[in-house]
Amino acid sequence: MEIILTSNIKKLGKIGDVVKVKGGYARNFLFPYNKAIRKTPENLKILEEQRKEIEEKELGVRKKAEEIIEKLKNIKIEFTKEADENGQLYGSIQPKEILMSIREKEIEINAENLIIRKQIRSIGNHEIEINPYHDLSTKFNISVNSIKKD
Repeated sequence: MEIILTSNIKKLGKIGDVVKVKGGYARNFLFPYNKAIRKTPENLKILEEQRKEIEEKELGVRKKAEEIIEKLKNIKIEFTKEADENGQLYGSIQPKEILMSIREKEIEINAENLIIRKQIRSIGNHEIEINPYHDLSTKFNISVNSIKKD
């Protein structure tokens, strides 16, 4: 089934793309959540009329994502947590904590843009990836230190 995307979907396409998907995926997910519409001559005509507006909007979103990546290159994020003598944390650093630290530096990102490959459960430097736009991403390090005990 050929459809027209009305929102960006990872690994499928961006707004305005005409893609081919299985019928069940379109009927059960894309159509009910207004992420796509059927490919018909009328919908294609409407898409062509709105294409310039869509492209301008996408350009703005991409520019904002590039600004976020530039800001992330210059920040340093540190956490101080309790740890045992082997450097293992009592608990772990949650994605929510990382998001809060980034937002404190006045960088606005969404939770789905944050990619953590494995849980952070030890002190040291850990690499985090942020993907603010479907083809733009950057990696940066966070530092986890243990609380000094007297």
